[in-house]
Amino acid sequence: MNTISIIGLGYIGLPTATMFASRRLRVIGVDVSPYVVDTINRGNIHIVEPELDILVQAAVGAGYLRATLHAEAADAFIIAVPTPLTGDKKPDVSYIEAAARSIAPVLKLGNVVILESTSPVGTTERLAEWLAEFRPDLSFPHQRGDASDIRIAHCPERVLPGRVAHELVANDRIIGGMTRTCSEAAVALYKLVVQGDCIVTDVRTAEMCKLAENSFRDVNIAYANELSIICDQQGIDVWEVIRLANRHPRVNILQPGCGVGGHCIAVDPWFIVDSAPADTQLIRAARHVNDSKPAWVSLKVDRAVEELTRSGVALEDIRIACLGITYKADIDDLRESPALEIAEDLARRYDQKIAIVEPNLQVLPDHLEQTNATLLTLDDAIAQSNILVLLVEHAEFKRVRPELNRRQKLIDTRGIWGAK
Repeated sequence: MNTISIIGLGYIGLPTATMFASRRLRVIGVDVSPYVVDTINRGNIHIVEPELDILVQAAVGAGYLRATLHAEAADAFIIAVPTPLTGDKKPDVSYIEAAARSIAPVLKLGNVVILESTSPVGTTERLAEWLAEFRPDLSFPHQRGDASDIRIAHCPERVLPGRVAHELVANDRIIGGMTRTCSEAAVALYKLVVQGDCIVTDVRTAEMCKLAENSFRDVNIAYANELSIICDQQGIDVWEVIRLANRHPRVNILQPGCGVGGHCIAVDPWFIVDSAPADTQLIRAARHVNDSKPAWVSLKVDRAVEELTRSGVALEDIRIACLGITYKADIDDLRESPALEIAEDLARRYDQKIAIVEPNLQVLPDHLEQTNATLLTLDDAIAQSNILVLLVEHAEFKRVRPELNRRQKLIDTRGIWGAK
């Protein structure tokens, strides 16, 4: 297997392309964005991910990685495109269908097609049906089983942003082929780069496995977030409660925050809910708990504003700083970010009073740019703000602990500087 095509060069696709290229395999990366394609072909990256910039520069410089706007012939295709939600919390697989349409003209006998995009159960089978529709001259697993011309499998990514370069290689992979031959072909592909185990199952189990992993995390985070609200109401430090409770040998409560973000944990549980709406009470409840946490944080800010005005600070003089707006620490990813949701809500309601501290961004995202929010350094925000709202535990924030005066209030949703 000499040439591998990665469809989608985002937070998963680009690192995946780079890992294969680092093994001196020819990799063709495909993306719909001219900016992304041009950036990569210059040896640069358009996302923040430790080590990735060096790896991309080396892979492009050595001629093993090239980006393009249009699919080209290859031995294997890995689809790593988004699967967002619609406005009514339904999975949108149109990007996967578009990827299928883009690679169909260049498919040839013996190709392997892997769907890595997190998907509702049954999507890989739909992928096979789309490809069969677009290429009736070829046979696919649902038509001819092990004798098909094209091998198709699902292999969900399971990496942690900030550690992608390491985890793509070290983590075990779940591989669900549509047939035994499909699974074998997919394992052979991933074993070119993966040091962890490649564990074979059926395609639907592989799809559900990723959804189950992220729903498990969501439910447990929801418990921590709900506990933080209860403790706040009763004047109890939730981080102290969790620290003490976790000394029990069979208890491991996660850390609360301002909500749940990212394209996985905040999205994937809805795929299960959509497939079994009558039987997903717990998963649905967890989603509602986590989705409601940003509004609770905004309410905490409103109460802090009221307390300051009662103490004699004029409303027009109050300044609020949101510390962190990405969905997790030390990355630039804003997808489904509850911190960004909070910042945008406050910027709409407290005109000209909101400052943003985000060490991983050079400019504010468009929605915040359109408000009167300003981007400040941490030192300036601490010096100029009456209310500090710590939303993301960036490394830069952990290195300081500000001394606040009586005209300042702290709302620490991550327990870094103190809960109160």
